Amino acid sequence: MKILDQTECGSSAVSYGALIERIEILRSTLRWSTQLERAEIERLLRQSNALRDEVMRLSSQERFVAAAAARPDAPARTGGERRQRLLERSFVFEGAFGDNPQLLEALEIAEKAAPTDLPVLIDGESGTGKELMAKVIHSNGARADRPYISVNCGAIPDNLLESELFGHRRGAFTGAAQDRKGKFEAAHGGTIFLDEIGELPLPGQVKLLRVLESREIQRVGSDEPTAVDARIVAATNKNLRRLCDEGRFREDLYYRLSVIHVTLPPLRSRRDEIPLLLEFFGTEAAEALKRRPLRLAPALREFLLGYAYPGNIRELRNLVYRLSCLAGDTAGLEHLPPEVRAAAPAPASAAQGVPETAAAAVATATSLVDAKRAASDEAERAFLERGLRAVGGTVTELARRCDMNRSHLQVLLKKHGIRSRDFRGQQPAPGDTPS
Repeated sequence: MKILDQTECGSSAVSYGALIERIEILRSTLRWSTQLERAEIERLLRQSNALRDEVMRLSSQERFVAAAAARPDAPARTGGERRQRLLERSFVFEGAFGDNPQLLEALEIAEKAAPTDLPVLIDGESGTGKELMAKVIHSNGARADRPYISVNCGAIPDNLLESELFGHRRGAFTGAAQDRKGKFEAAHGGTIFLDEIGELPLPGQVKLLRVLESREIQRVGSDEPTAVDARIVAATNKNLRRLCDEGRFREDLYYRLSVIHVTLPPLRSRRDEIPLLLEFFGTEAAEALKRRPLRLAPALREFLLGYAYPGNIRELRNLVYRLSCLAGDTAGLEHLPPEVRAAAPAPASAAQGVPETAAAAVATATSLVDAKRAASDEAERAFLERGLRAVGGTVTELARRCDMNRSHLQVLLKKHGIRSRDFRGQQPAPGDTPS
């Protein structure tokens, strides 16, 4: 992914363009002001100092540009190697992630962007982990020990938006009984996460753009500007480019926010992550509910590995917590919510004793890892059922013939939900004798 364009001399066009824009704002203010008050002069001086500081940071940002540029001659790495390199570099990530190339690209971009102060826009479907990615950027940057403030832009009423973001003075409006800091002041020196930025109304977008340009806010009811230094990370599940074309989102604000643009793929494209997340959230739920980690019945596990998860990671987490709460030692399909259970396939009646769900898992696998896992389980179950038919359901005899420990064989039978008594009295089919 191309993060920043570079001019022929190697400088960042985006960084210098932003500086030139701010300088032009200062020049315009000076050109058209017939008389400047003391407060206005101080404000312009603060802006000049901010520009000077930003020029001093350009050298470190240039290093970021060089690191972000992909080397065309670099050898391709597998997903596992890229994942391992992230972990080896002490990359802070509170959760579990797999080898999906899109996700690894997003994490690598986040790792490189974190040490800078550049704005980041994260998009993706609801529940894909956008706020977690924002925390990753904050935790891996120089502001990790400073405040992290989260704001849900879609949850703030229009008439309270300015007060929530910028604060207010006592008596500014009915109910303003005392001075109050806004979210930007609370995030001073740290990171402010603007979730659901696509829900921000147009008047709020204008005010936010002004803050990004001047790095100053004014509390409601106050004429005094207050300098703020907060790293901006925004997130949305909407297509902001389409909203810009429809006139529902300011194009200039979009370009301000998306200097670094990260897209998170949906969970259905990251199926190798599902077993990791089941284990991670299972342990988390067990600790929260003070219970032993949940065991999943084979049919339920197979279903969870193949489910589409329209709510992505958030839905998977909620399902695991529900199962941990409602089930005893082992959860089955009956513990799923009715609307999710309706998506489960009917019980197996597949040919040759192989469950229909397992065959479907092989046919619909989205990665080689998933296909191998499903095929291995399918073959293992078929072997056990064939062996039980050959020995008339006697587990001890099957263990002897297969040279296996009896207790281990019992574990395998339980894993697949196979009951040995169901095979007692059955006549073995030709070729059923295990070798």
